[in-house]
Amino acid sequence: MTEANTVQKQKSRGIRKSRSGKVVSKSGDKTVVVLVERRYHHPLYGKQLVAGKKMHTHDEKNEACVGDVVEIRECRPYSRLKRWRLVRIIESAAKPASEVK
Repeated sequence: MTEANTVQKQKSRGIRKSRSGKVVSKSGDKTVVVLVERRYHHPLYGKQLVAGKKMHTHDEKNEACVGDVVEIRECRPYSRLKRWRLVRIIESAAKPASEVK
């Protein structure tokens, strides 16, 4: 009975998108801005282009720093702008000399 309820809840929520990107800003408490870049070919000229999008992300433990490469996942709205949450830090950036003690 419990397994059926769990499966049904997952189906109703749908598949959530997952992206990876670089933290470009730490804006406020428990919030980071992640730049997600995608590469695509121009339909007419065939040139490879890079398009980027900044996504406000919820960071519950305040563990991400500027320069980190992170994985984010789509979630319920946490605020007016935050629609993504931090899943894990893929690659940590080097700490500035002022923070290291």
